[in-house]
Amino acid sequence: MSHRFKSSKTYRYFSISAKEDPKNLLIVMHGYGQLAEYFVRKFNACPVDFTVLAPEGPHRFYKNGYSGRVGASWMTKEARQDDIDDNLNWLTAWLTAHLEDNTYKNIILLGFSQGGATAARWYYRQPKLFSHFILWASVFPPDIEKPNTEVRQSYFVVGDKDEFLTSENLKKELLIYQKLGFKTIRFKGNHDIEPTILNSLLNSF
Repeated sequence: MSHRFKSSKTYRYFSISAKEDPKNLLIVMHGYGQLAEYFVRKFNACPVDFTVLAPEGPHRFYKNGYSGRVGASWMTKEARQDDIDDNLNWLTAWLTAHLEDNTYKNIILLGFSQGGATAARWYYRQPKLFSHFILWASVFPPDIEKPNTEVRQSYFVVGDKDEFLTSENLKKELLIYQKLGFKTIRFKGNHDIEPTILNSLLNSF
């Protein structure tokens, strides 16, 4: 018989402070097996008026065996709905607390790879929190009813050599996002954040 017990947990996040007046906030959510400490470094070259916050998936694990490098995950198939609910609850509480002391013109949510699924669920649960939404190299989560979603300033970005998407799957995903009203952007590259493409997009907001 399965049981549930709720308790408090400490969550971790990393930040990059804006070099000038922080008009914009960029929240970035890492992929499977990454740590926010290292993922956030991919955004060091963001425009000078951006503060960057990188929350970390709550499930950390050794990537090889029982020691060595550690990665983090947002969820697995086990107790899936519990993890979805817990993630959305703590992320919303965390951002709400941050906004009590900080004000921004734009709040952009970016989800990369596995982090894109959690980002999408968060965005569609709390759309008023964000001004723009970017899914980067991520498959749209199947538990969100695609025909009923509201798209507002949303973008899908993917490399043409993404090793996790075959040419056929990439065409299917692009079509899904286009039907949802996302603006789709393809670049020459693989399954990674491409700084030039990212900054061009951020500067357009």
